[in-house]
Amino acid sequence: MTDETAPIRPEARSPRGFMDRRARDLVAERQILAAVSAVYERYGFEALDTGAFEYADALGKFLPDADRPNEGVFALQDDDEQWMALRYDLTAPLARFAAQNWETLPKPFRRYAFGPVWRNEKPGPGRFREFTQCDADTVGSARPEADAEIIAMAAEGLAAAGLPAGTAVIRINNRKLLNGLLATAGVSDERQKLGVLRAVDKLDRLGPDGVRLLLGEGRKDESGAFTKGAGLNAAAAEAVLAFTAAGAAGGDRSSVLSRLADIIGGSAEGDAGLAELAAIDGALKSLGVTEDQAVFEPAIVRGLEYYTGAVFEAELLLETTDEKGHPVRFGSIGGGGRYDDLVARFTGQVVPATGFSFGVSRLASALRAAGRDMAADVRGPVVVIAFSHDDMAHYFAAVGELRAAGIAAEVYLGSSGMKAQMKYADRRLAPAAVILGGDEIAAGTVTIKDLDLGRELAAGITDNSQWRGERPGQISCPRGELVATVAKIVRGA
Repeated sequence: MTDETAPIRPEARSPRGFMDRRARDLVAERQILAAVSAVYERYGFEALDTGAFEYADALGKFLPDADRPNEGVFALQDDDEQWMALRYDLTAPLARFAAQNWETLPKPFRRYAFGPVWRNEKPGPGRFREFTQCDADTVGSARPEADAEIIAMAAEGLAAAGLPAGTAVIRINNRKLLNGLLATAGVSDERQKLGVLRAVDKLDRLGPDGVRLLLGEGRKDESGAFTKGAGLNAAAAEAVLAFTAAGAAGGDRSSVLSRLADIIGGSAEGDAGLAELAAIDGALKSLGVTEDQAVFEPAIVRGLEYYTGAVFEAELLLETTDEKGHPVRFGSIGGGGRYDDLVARFTGQVVPATGFSFGVSRLASALRAAGRDMAADVRGPVVVIAFSHDDMAHYFAAVGELRAAGIAAEVYLGSSGMKAQMKYADRRLAPAAVILGGDEIAAGTVTIKDLDLGRELAAGITDNSQWRGERPGQISCPRGELVATVAKIVRGA
């Protein structure tokens, strides 16, 4: 075969920012979703699911990377030449749904949703182009207490997802404060304000010096690429940096509010933001949200353009490491805020709304990196060893009994011998292997190998010595006792 006639074989590779997820990953995410959804429902939020695609004009241009090709989304043209895009979050589809169905919805409309979202952005550690979110939103309430309830629910959701107390904090701010500060500094251009927001949003990554450059003329990164800045003069840039540092001095939420009041300078919009934060603080105290769970942090602005008032971001405080043991900072694992103008894009009428978005894929990755994987104990099915094609009826009868009893089980359907089959069962993390050879079938018995015990012994675990001493690694029992014997192994009895 010549080079010209040789078949073209594509390289097997995953696109950057997209993950292949096996059972362990999926189980971890499902457990998180189930736990968080239960919290949302307990707060009285109803489930809603919208489609993966939205018309591009309905999504709007709100992404932090809106200046990238394709405007931060994955888009295609429909057969009627309308542009559709994969949703980049679950909030923009909610705004479209609310506008489309507003007359028939209970008001305020309280909904939660979960599912995959897609962003055409540069991927990085724990940052994917496809990921799962779980949101809760209240549409139709302008009360700051609605923001506070979302924050309290987010804190409870983080705990339900598997984060112990003290390992995450929700940082809260109000965009009206920064708007008031900029108005006092004479900044009125909306594009310039957006440039300030995007610069401040990079504070945790670039530090004050890097943000100072982005607030001014711009910044050149390590690769030599230049990012144009917001164009503030030096005095205005320093005022913004002083504002973002107001939370660094510590203290409770009331103390931070007092410092912010001194910086804002009495602007009408800034004072409105302070009043809203004070109301949120009061509601959080009534809801039992402690100062350790939620703090006021003026450096939090959120990168999405559509926020209009209170904004909040959940930060992971756990120490995490990568596969090589190097420290990894995951930072934000969720966030949200008030977006009172989003529904108005469709109706022309202001409909207040607030919500929180929970990054399920990101949190699952962070928990695994911190050694707190919710799916660490996920096991595979019981494996019935196949010795002979002539005895397949016996094997499937056994697996059918196990499945009927609620025990996951499979018959090995490969072509390898017993040694390879046992290795297969171990790789599947099977709790047990069922052996029905010719001798067992003739005698009406079954041999069951306890693979859980074998893995524990191989790992050198020294506790549970009495349990191991009373638990044989291989059991022979009457065929009729198969299900009961396997059930004891699976349940650890």
